[in-house]
Amino acid sequence: MNTDLLSLFDADEAAVRKVLGQSLANADDGELYLEHAQAESLTFDNGRLKGGSFNTDQGFGLRAVAGEAVGYAHSGELSLSALKRAADAAAAVTRGHAGSYAAAPQGTNRRLYGQENPIGSPTFEEKVTLLQEIDAYLRGKDAKVRQVTASIAASWQVVNILRADGHKVVDVRPMTRVNISVVVGEGDRQETGSFGMGGRRGFGEFLTTESWQHGADEALRQALVNLEAIDAPAGTMDVVLSSGWPGVMLHEAVGHGLEGDFNRKKTSAFSGLMGEQVAAKGVTVVDDGTIESRRGSLTVDDEGTPSGYNVLIEDGKLVGYMQDRQNARLMGMKATGNGRRQSYAHSPMPRMTNTYMLSGDKTPDEIIASVKNGIYAVSFGGGQVDITSGKFVFGCTEAYLIENGRVGAPVKGAMIIGNGPEAMRRVTMIGNDSKLDTGIGMCGKAGQSVPVGVGQPHLRMDQITVGGTRT
Repeated sequence: MNTDLLSLFDADEAAVRKVLGQSLANADDGELYLEHAQAESLTFDNGRLKGGSFNTDQGFGLRAVAGEAVGYAHSGELSLSALKRAADAAAAVTRGHAGSYAAAPQGTNRRLYGQENPIGSPTFEEKVTLLQEIDAYLRGKDAKVRQVTASIAASWQVVNILRADGHKVVDVRPMTRVNISVVVGEGDRQETGSFGMGGRRGFGEFLTTESWQHGADEALRQALVNLEAIDAPAGTMDVVLSSGWPGVMLHEAVGHGLEGDFNRKKTSAFSGLMGEQVAAKGVTVVDDGTIESRRGSLTVDDEGTPSGYNVLIEDGKLVGYMQDRQNARLMGMKATGNGRRQSYAHSPMPRMTNTYMLSGDKTPDEIIASVKNGIYAVSFGGGQVDITSGKFVFGCTEAYLIENGRVGAPVKGAMIIGNGPEAMRRVTMIGNDSKLDTGIGMCGKAGQSVPVGVGQPHLRMDQITVGGTRT
């Protein structure tokens, strides 16, 4: 497919640019965002192909920005008449406004992922065969396996961003993902384990027999661990978080609070704290959209700004926010390449890419050995966070007791409860093993979902509230 989406209009590029220029003549900022997207997913459940979908969508969104006001209109029809109607609607916010149109984003990143569409390779038949193999493999591994659910998904997105000053960006974004879930049982008791992996790459780059078998083994291991788990204790205790996916707590409890719009509106627990100590010394948190092939990475964001490596907290001090163009301008800061949107039907806003904590100098074994009695949280499931107060609650999907510096019995029902900024001040040991998750993160904000990465090293956090079913 031609990646120049302007060629799909029923008018030439000059006519499109003319309408865009007229609609944004008095605006502070804005752009025409064009998108063509394809997505496919297959789900194999309980021994049979249970679901499958394929969809294609395309359209444009036109945004006009005047001060704090945003006019946005979109259409699935790539025609000059539809563009003119959208321009009339979006430009309404600029009437009576004498804006000075912002300069175009400068430069582009090196390309962080390939352009090949992953949907066609492997073929539909080969994907179904793979899902059958995963199912059979797990059922043959352990007699306790009662149900296997495996899914495979791929998407391919072509984005064109055109600004009134003539700046144009083209980005092609592939995405793949595999998820495996296992239910094991013994008598009347059943427990679940899961594993997922993916990124901005084709299936052939990571979906080898070795990799999917590793994922299946991990899902089964977690399920069998949970089958032996005892009720989690409740109370205030020291908690050790594992590396990788537990960074989702950092993402939710801290990351959202460092997005520019919440801080401009002073609704974040971090509002007004720039330059102040907001975490323990040694804690450095970054948002990095420039990591090759990662789920949250972007060559350019959805406003055309190159993504970046942005330090947010450095040695415990707040040093930066994640910004889109509008909030950066209103706060007198630079755009950081974090302007993201779910699709052409949505206006961009500050969003995370790959957000993680950097390594410290302790080994995981040292950290665990330092805790007399506590909880070792290896994996998280769902959670809830209040951005304004910073309060959070996260459920553990894999956790263990720590008894006299050793990992003890697995526990179920453990909930980690706290306040994001306060929890960051309770970090007393930072591991030397920072890593990102395996490529499964999705982030929701204001009704929009985008793919993200999370990560961290092993961490010790002192005197954290743990919710459990026994005291």
